[in-house]
Amino acid sequence: MGTMRLITITVRYGDSHCSPCQRVIVHLLLFSSLLSFTNPTPSPTQDEQSQIISRFQEYLRINTSQPSPNYKKSTQFILSLAESLSLETQVIEFVQGKPLVILKWPGSDLFLPSILLNSHTDVVPSERSKWDYHPFGAHIDENGNIFARGSQDMKCVGMQYMEAVRRLKASGFQPKRSLYLSFVPDEEIGGHDGLEKLAQSDVFKNMNVDIVLDEGLASPNENYRLFYGERMPWWLVIKATGAPGHGAKLYDNSAIENLFKSIESIRRFRASQFDLVKAGLKGEGEVISVNMAFLKAGTPSPTGFVMNLQPSEAEAGFDIRIPPTVNAEFLEKRIAEEWAPASQNMSFEFKQKGSTQDYRGRPLITATDRSNPWWALLVEAIKKANGKIGKPEIFPAATDSLYFRQQGLRAIGFSPMANPPVLLHDHNEFLNQAEYLKGIDVYESIIKAYTSYIPPGRDSLSRDEL
Repeated sequence: MGTMRLITITVRYGDSHCSPCQRVIVHLLLFSSLLSFTNPTPSPTQDEQSQIISRFQEYLRINTSQPSPNYKKSTQFILSLAESLSLETQVIEFVQGKPLVILKWPGSDLFLPSILLNSHTDVVPSERSKWDYHPFGAHIDENGNIFARGSQDMKCVGMQYMEAVRRLKASGFQPKRSLYLSFVPDEEIGGHDGLEKLAQSDVFKNMNVDIVLDEGLASPNENYRLFYGERMPWWLVIKATGAPGHGAKLYDNSAIENLFKSIESIRRFRASQFDLVKAGLKGEGEVISVNMAFLKAGTPSPTGFVMNLQPSEAEAGFDIRIPPTVNAEFLEKRIAEEWAPASQNMSFEFKQKGSTQDYRGRPLITATDRSNPWWALLVEAIKKANGKIGKPEIFPAATDSLYFRQQGLRAIGFSPMANPPVLLHDHNEFLNQAEYLKGIDVYESIIKAYTSYIPPGRDSLSRDEL
């Protein structure tokens, strides 16, 4: 460690010669002097890097795949790491068997709102036969790629939070703002028994969170991806009815004929949206996506289906994703008038319909301009860690960030992964260990910047410090 210089500055606010401007200057001098006490964190040794990767592998080897995640084992693992870092811990179960683990690194100024770094512990299922290595083996190949379910989505991020905190604590860094780390269940199935309940609870209100970082996506190029919003899922089922009839007869408005008309109308709309993406006019998260999830029709028989009978009912299900920047009423009107008109013996219902607005009626987006100091701080911290940033995006799918934004909070999606293929939910999901280690550097820089931030106009010192 470097030599620490002791600086004593006496501030007498009662002195008529000490102007408000002078007081601000004194505070800035003291703050800059305090910053000089903390030396840059040295690069980890080879042995330390091996330990870091080993801890990541241990987390990846815990099978937390839906529908039966081993939350007990993952909770024990996270708590053991928290104990080694002397973090405050809290385990909450809003639904039995689905624990949320909340860790806290208290800040020196408890009057400042806190920072939350969120991650989910569950992962999607995997087809073992389609993987080159076991999905929960955390195998490292000759290129340093770590193969495991959750290596990108998103156990990497949760562990990078922890490793960044470990390094900051070892360097003697003391945050001014309290830092929370949350490890939540069931994100992959909607988060209804996890983060949704936490965001609506008194527990969360008492955390006094001002900004949340949550998951993002890997980038296929050198620029990290930052997400300021996400598309809302609308799961639509369209049902057509008609008189049953002989398979050889031509009917007007038969169930399947009407459903095909609906499907064709939806297909044309889908193509128009996709064309905007292909032409580079809009990002994937900026358009309305529609994909058929199922098609159900026919009269079952012992050998399959009755071939000479036209069915009286037919259904199709669609996964629709709505950007928070579009008029949702426009799409609802299109569904009612074009995709499933009652005049053609059709009806529709939503199995899920997310709102694109928060509780105040504002779009579910986080500002990326001067009105949001956390955005600028994040961009600068990433650059300071030698990271590059692409154009801000709307996340094409849904994450737990939705529940924070519904509460009116600012939330940013970010996963520091540059250059690997985007493999979330895919076979042979992997993350290179060098990229993983670099992400720790990035989060170390972000945590420093976020937990040290003092808003303009506020004294940088608490009364106790004065």
